[in-house]
Amino acid sequence: MSTPTTYPLRLPASLKQAVERLSKEDGTSINQFVASAVAEKVSALETARLFEDPKSHAKLKAFAKLL
Repeated sequence: MSTPTTYPLRLPASLKQAVERLSKEDGTSINQFVASAVAEKVSALETARLFEDPKSHAKLKAFAKLL
């Protein structure tokens, strides 16, 4: 894992309140909750990009044969 960096984040008050509530319910810190949410979004976008790339289809088929 790379070295963590800081990033000033501005959220609408209602969204911040939801994050506070949900992170507390999840038993995580706000920082962990936001980092996890960002990671999920990045993963979803990268996966979508993978399926849009025709070259990736061949790589996925080759990988699936290994399984």
